[in-house]
Amino acid sequence: MTNPLARARYRLSAHTPAQLPPDQGFEVAFAGRSNAGKSSALNAICQQNALARVSKTPGRTQQLVFFQVDPHEDRHLVDLPGYGYAKVPRELQAHWQAFIAGYFESREALRGLVVVMDIRHPLKDYDRQMLGYVVSRGLPAHALLTKADKLGRGAAGNVLQAVRKELKAGYGDGVSVQTFSALQKTGVDEARAVIGGWLEL
Repeated sequence: MTNPLARARYRLSAHTPAQLPPDQGFEVAFAGRSNAGKSSALNAICQQNALARVSKTPGRTQQLVFFQVDPHEDRHLVDLPGYGYAKVPRELQAHWQAFIAGYFESREALRGLVVVMDIRHPLKDYDRQMLGYVVSRGLPAHALLTKADKLGRGAAGNVLQAVRKELKAGYGDGVSVQTFSALQKTGVDEARAVIGGWLEL
């Protein structure tokens, strides 16, 4: 089966609301803590080694980065700034929180959110905040428990069950979850299917 997301390419980076592309079509946003493996997950899902920059310095993504899924000019993947970074000045953190909150509250093109969480440290406060944004709008979210290769299969399965139970209790049926490993390509097809469905590809 061909992967339509393999045609994703960089379109633009937005530092302010005025720089966002027109609010039309379908978008899927990716959010996660700075060291959760978000860039690696995006690259694996899109079968591209360098679509999203994999940084050695957590928190380098300081803008909303839009990737257009060709040949559709109105289908985008949106890489949100990594959160939980310690080296960013407080004023800048406040700016990003306001920018992202506004994006979630008003963006009509947004069809769903992928929350990327290290399987060893799931559901931190910022993860819950991001989930709250989309669930409050009635939009779906999908959680990737990344770096599943760091745990044995049994331990990973236990975390998956615990997180699924917690998500169900907190958000009902609006949030799905899976294990994922960019290194071993575990769960990549499952994630692609969810995202492709939201984008109607």
